[in-house]
Amino acid sequence: MMTTNGKSKSVDSRIVVLGRPCVGKSALVVRYLTKRFIWEYDPTLECTYKHHTIVDDEPVVIEILDTAGQVGKLAVNLGKDDLYKGPTHPCLIEKIINNEKNINEHDETIHREGHVRWADGFVLVYAINDRQSFEDIYSIKQYLDEIKRTNVQCILVGNKTDLLHERKISTSEGQKLAQDMACAFFETSASDGGEEICELFCELHREIKRRKMIENKPRRRSSGRQHSSSSSNEKCLIAY
Repeated sequence: MMTTNGKSKSVDSRIVVLGRPCVGKSALVVRYLTKRFIWEYDPTLECTYKHHTIVDDEPVVIEILDTAGQVGKLAVNLGKDDLYKGPTHPCLIEKIINNEKNINEHDETIHREGHVRWADGFVLVYAINDRQSFEDIYSIKQYLDEIKRTNVQCILVGNKTDLLHERKISTSEGQKLAQDMACAFFETSASDGGEEICELFCELHREIKRRKMIENKPRRRSSGRQHSSSSSNEKCLIAY
């Protein structure tokens, strides 16, 4: 685990970043944490960051899990010239044929489900120049809801707006999908580093905080039920 400073404080929000390989998940996380853009990433590397920050004038600790860029039985190998280029320079995808080298499917499922149960909220990322990455989002959301057995807290992010000339998904399509999933929507570019990158993580933290407050609020018995119970007891005493 990596931490942005050495302070010790309990974690307020646990966030997992999900999406197809090459949509810029790691770039978004690193841009948020360091305000820098880095071109090269290891697509098989999974990192968890503990970040101390201020949200709405309140000090908070956010843990962010940047998932490895693997989907099912695909191993993604990126050349230096292929990074962050999208469909124009597609990622090299190699099917793992040798079962001895493949990750055990059962173990992989447990690993993936463990991430989902660990998280309080999710950043679902697609690239605006990759139609398949956009079409995968709804299935990912359904999977999360199924594992968590609830409508999970999430933010939808259309990344790579610096590649507008390659756009395949319109802003209105992203807005419609976010509406269908009942979540906030942002378009951004990890390369350009707009203020919306910080805001999307802060907004997800706010949603997580609101949900926790509702879930932790003690439930009170309705006055109607209490009155009914009291009246019933009085009747029993009189009859007795």
